[in-house]
Amino acid sequence: MTTSSFEQARFNMVEQQIRPWEVLDQRVLSLMESMPRDAFVPEKYQGLAYADIEIPLSGDQHMMFPRVEGRLLQALNIQPADKVLEIGTGSGYLTACIAKLAESVISLDTNAEFTQQAQARLDDQNIKNVELRNSDGLAEELEGAPFDAIAVTGSMPTLTEALKQQLSVGGRLFVVTGEAPAMEANLITRVSDDAWRTEGLFETELDPLIGAPAIEAFQF
Repeated sequence: MTTSSFEQARFNMVEQQIRPWEVLDQRVLSLMESMPRDAFVPEKYQGLAYADIEIPLSGDQHMMFPRVEGRLLQALNIQPADKVLEIGTGSGYLTACIAKLAESVISLDTNAEFTQQAQARLDDQNIKNVELRNSDGLAEELEGAPFDAIAVTGSMPTLTEALKQQLSVGGRLFVVTGEAPAMEANLITRVSDDAWRTEGLFETELDPLIGAPAIEAFQF
């Protein structure tokens, strides 16, 4: 595809997929219309970069649907002074979008190949306010906490208390919880030192987050 073809495809993605999915924040719409998603997908899928699909990555992982990425960005309401944590770097596309809205981003992934590829892609886009770490965001106390916003890009059967504790007061956490076929995207807001508010946003399905704790099976 030519540069002009990619630009038209980005416009169509926003108008035909993202805006109809109740993404009305103009900052998010403008960002997704300008960010070259094709620069973050595996080369063999570049022609599908703006299609309404979950583009395959290695290790049985996928990029989110563009419409889900849009809803995530809108829900987190990231501000220019925000410090953001992303758990699951993947291709680096969502990382780049978050970086354009925030002051700084720490993005974690257990897949070293993803981390390396994302770094190269972010460098190509001259995005410098991201720290990539090849580590498990659920396995340890995170250096840099608390965060103003947290984006979890894989699903979890249930949300861990430790992850909620990484939020600053007023901080927002986007996470998809449950098990297929019954998953729900949630926005959790820390309203005080010891209280959180949970808002169910929409039903969806998402690849499981590697390392997420499983729900213990009920035993008679």
